[in-house]
Amino acid sequence: MPWLVEAESEAEEEHQVQFEFVVVLNGDPLGIQRPPNKFVEFVAGNEPAALHQREAGCDRCRWPVNVLFDVRGKMYLHTGWEKFARYHDLQASCVLTFSYLGDANMSVKVFDDTCCRRHYHGNDDEEDD
Repeated sequence: MPWLVEAESEAEEEHQVQFEFVVVLNGDPLGIQRPPNKFVEFVAGNEPAALHQREAGCDRCRWPVNVLFDVRGKMYLHTGWEKFARYHDLQASCVLTFSYLGDANMSVKVFDDTCCRRHYHGNDDEEDD
């Protein structure tokens, strides 16, 4: 029962969550994205050079996304974001929930314009196509 394994994995993950935020994609979803200032304040003093994103409940696919900071201290998801966005077929109006698990690890859930969560992981054969 794969759904049971996923539910157990997500329950374990919930205990690791240190910070959560939501991003509504407006405009070009492939463009550089900026996490909320409150998240930047949360990681202040321990700013990551990259965030390792993965789909919630799935440990197989990880997406390293480089992080940039401007002179005002604003954080941007940079190199690697476009690859993550293309793989997940992100569109304007998608809603993403990010859960920071510590040590630069982030779990991401994607909701499309139907307000339903998308699931991307499958068996290894499907991922190779």
